[in-house]
Amino acid sequence: MAGQFYIIATPIGNLTDITLRAVDVLKTCTYIACEDTRVTKILLDKYCVKAKLFDCHKFNEKERSEKIINLLEAGETIALVSDAGTPLISDPGSVLLDTLRNKGINYTSLPGACAITTFLSQIPRKNEEFAFIGFIPRTKKQQTEILNKYKNTNCIFYESPNRLLETLKNISDNIGAETYIAIGRELTKVYEEIKISTVSQLINYYENHPLKGEIIAMVYERNSDLKEEELKEKIQILKEDNFSPKDISKIISKLYGENKNKIYKLALD
Repeated sequence: MAGQFYIIATPIGNLTDITLRAVDVLKTCTYIACEDTRVTKILLDKYCVKAKLFDCHKFNEKERSEKIINLLEAGETIALVSDAGTPLISDPGSVLLDTLRNKGINYTSLPGACAITTFLSQIPRKNEEFAFIGFIPRTKKQQTEILNKYKNTNCIFYESPNRLLETLKNISDNIGAETYIAIGRELTKVYEEIKISTVSQLINYYENHPLKGEIIAMVYERNSDLKEEELKEKIQILKEDNFSPKDISKIISKLYGENKNKIYKLALD
C-alpha cells in the first residue's frame, strides 16, 4: 500500500503559529519535502521533528516528484511544506500534486498559516470579493493591464520590498494618485506593519522609511465608470431582448469592466 502524503502549512513569520495537528503529523513523517532545507530545519528543530529533509522547489519539482512517488509506493509517510505559509499558494507543489493524482495516490492538506487570510483579516473592506494574482508582474504595462482587469474587485498581490516603490509609482501614474491601497509588511513578526491610504501618501511614506521583509498589498476596488442608474437602464434593455441575468452580467462585464456578481444581482432585482 502507498504511504501517506500531507500538504502542511507552516508559519509565515512567528514560529509558534503552527497547529498542534501539523506538529503531530510532521513527527510521523519519515521524509519532508521543502523549498529550502536550512529554513525548514529551524522550524523542525524547535518542535523536535526528526524527519529527513530534501529540497523540492520550482527548479527540481518534476525530478523530485519521481522520488516522492517511489518513497510513497514503498510505504513511507511524507509531507510537503513551503518556507512559509501554505504550499501551492504562490509556492511550488502543483507539478507534484498533478503527478500524484495521475498515479492515483491520495493526499490531504492540513489548514494553517497563509499570508492572504492573515492580511485580509486586518483590512476593512465593503465586501468579501477579492482577486489574488500572486506576485505582480514586473513591467508597467502588465501591472496596469491586470489592475484594470480587476478594477471592480479588491486586487491582492505579493511584491518584493525592492520593487514596491516602483510599483506604487506606476499605480499612481497609470491608475491614479488617489487610488486606495493597503500594504502589509512582516506579518506576524515583531515589526509587523499595516498601512492603508492613497497611493500618493504611501509613496511619500515609503520614500522616507526603509523597506524590508515580505510584502502583500491590496488595491481597493475603484468606483464604477457607470452610475447605478445607467447600469439599470442597460440591464433593462437587455432584459427586454430576453437575455438571462447570467448573460446580462457577462455582456456588461465584458463591455464596461463591471463586476459580474454586482450586475447579476441587479439583473435579478
